[in-house]
Amino acid sequence: MKIEKMRDMTVIELNNEFKKLKNELFNLRFQHVTGQLENPIKMRDVKKEIARVKTIMRENELKKVQV
Repeated sequence: MKIEKMRDMTVIELNNEFKKLKNELFNLRFQHVTGQLENPIKMRDVKKEIARVKTIMRENELKKVQV
């Protein structure tokens, strides 16, 4: 997902996206341990998406404090 699109999301949408990505990462780790994961790079991509969501969430928190 593009960072600009994430910045337009509400706090609730960001939380839902975060939960979805954490669940996806859990499933990918489970597949990796059992040897069923075909593309291990997918785990790296999901981790980066989680970091992006958390960054946007933190930016929103800081904006509220400054205002």
